[in-house]
Amino acid sequence: MTRLKLSAMTASLPTPATPLKIGTRGSPLALAQANETRDRLAAAFDLPQDAFEVVVIKTTGDNRAMIEADRPLKEIGNKGLFTKEIEEAMLRGDIDIAVHSTKDMPVEQPEGLVLDTFLPREDVRDAFISPRLGSIRDLPDGAVVGTSSLRRRSQLLNRRPDLKVVEFRGNVQTRLRKLAEGVAECTFLAMAGLRRLDMEDVPAIAISPDDMLPAIAQGAIGIERRAQDSRAASMLEAIHDATTTRRLAAERAFLAALDGSCETPIAGLAELDGGTLRLRGEVLRPDGSEALNDDRSCPVEDGAALGAEMARDLLARAGEGFFDWRG
Repeated sequence: MTRLKLSAMTASLPTPATPLKIGTRGSPLALAQANETRDRLAAAFDLPQDAFEVVVIKTTGDNRAMIEADRPLKEIGNKGLFTKEIEEAMLRGDIDIAVHSTKDMPVEQPEGLVLDTFLPREDVRDAFISPRLGSIRDLPDGAVVGTSSLRRRSQLLNRRPDLKVVEFRGNVQTRLRKLAEGVAECTFLAMAGLRRLDMEDVPAIAISPDDMLPAIAQGAIGIERRAQDSRAASMLEAIHDATTTRRLAAERAFLAALDGSCETPIAGLAELDGGTLRLRGEVLRPDGSEALNDDRSCPVEDGAALGAEMARDLLARAGEGFFDWRG
């Protein structure tokens, strides 16, 4: 950074009197992610925490998911269910940046907004949660499994069509209570969320991506800003993780070419080994009756092109109506 640019940056840094406003949902995990972003920015620019203000915004998804807790998310809304109000607040200028779980983000942002900052990625794996059992293999025939994730539902039924999968939403404490009450034998969470919440006491077993490929961008925190906000862009540059960005470029290109959302069972994971990127992708019928997979490698800089190409090839193999619900 040049001396002139650094001087201008210092002059525009937030203060306790004029804090940088960070928008977020109000769940414990969302707040943990917003606080991590605040702490990284404060450390990068040697600023006090009160130079930042975490602003909680209730979204349509939060409101409806609470009221309609037994309905699948796909029946409640569509893309942007948990982001629309936050993005509207940013466009109005009520907040300066927004912190998201990138796996919840549509691949396209509203005009005037960009999602181009990602923090170092956490553990990408899913976690098997059960007070009595140690793995999916231990589930008895016909066992009841609780999850609100269509991806996980489809993956489970593809591997274990004997299982009964029921809608299972709520925070970690709510899900554990339901398990203790015998509503289900097990549920699933993201290891990244458990780690960010320091919930080491939860009976969680990490599931290898070889056994359950995770959601696109799982474990990655993304930070959205106004496209023309040069101060936010300069500040976020200081905490941006290039490795995570390269991996997500491939994964989100894969998702974009599939026109994927939380309403379609899609999984994918990009990993780096030096200058080589490996991308694994999976699409499933919602009832789990069929799964199509691919696994390819390419130079890191070609990751996005590979993601799009893999998606097109899987769509060609899947054929029309692959993602339609049956029966």
